[in-house]
Amino acid sequence: MPLNLPNLITLLRIVLIPLIVGVFYLPDDWLSGEGKNIAATAIFIFAAITDWLDGYLARKLNQMSAFGAFLDPVADKLVVVGALIVLLKLGRVDMVVGLIIIGREIAISALREWMAQLGQAKSVAVAFIGKLKTVLQMVAIPLLLFEDPLFGMVDCRALGTVLIYVAAVLTVVSMLYYLRRALPLARG
Repeated sequence: MPLNLPNLITLLRIVLIPLIVGVFYLPDDWLSGEGKNIAATAIFIFAAITDWLDGYLARKLNQMSAFGAFLDPVADKLVVVGALIVLLKLGRVDMVVGLIIIGREIAISALREWMAQLGQAKSVAVAFIGKLKTVLQMVAIPLLLFEDPLFGMVDCRALGTVLIYVAAVLTVVSMLYYLRRALPLARG
């Protein structure tokens, strides 16, 4: 396991997950409800930035590794799942939406692992629809964590809810896309 800078940044992203959750367990006299929302949103956005940063540094410093290639998507999924669980607990995300997104992440991760064992990992490589789903999730989740109106103009909860529902639909579509790509290989 090479502990280079990109991999350390990826590990940092995993360490941030309990902070996103833990903020909401702080006593109200330590941090107000609004303060908790702001803190969790800031931590999530920082984690999202580290996702871009670790990949950029791995390429720029020529420090790409099999461990990093494995850990990076795992860290991404853990951050999203952790934040979704918080949002479910707070009642800001519908349970069906949470189950769709979390279930898809588990199913596609298992499918990719299986396809890699068959030597067919490229057949379920990340597609545009999967990237679009991820972008929508990464915009919706901080909006839902923040929840309050932004600059008195943007209803973060309403916009975040619309985006997370669109992301859930794209989640199902992308899962069907990956399953359709893998099905012929599974039959063989």
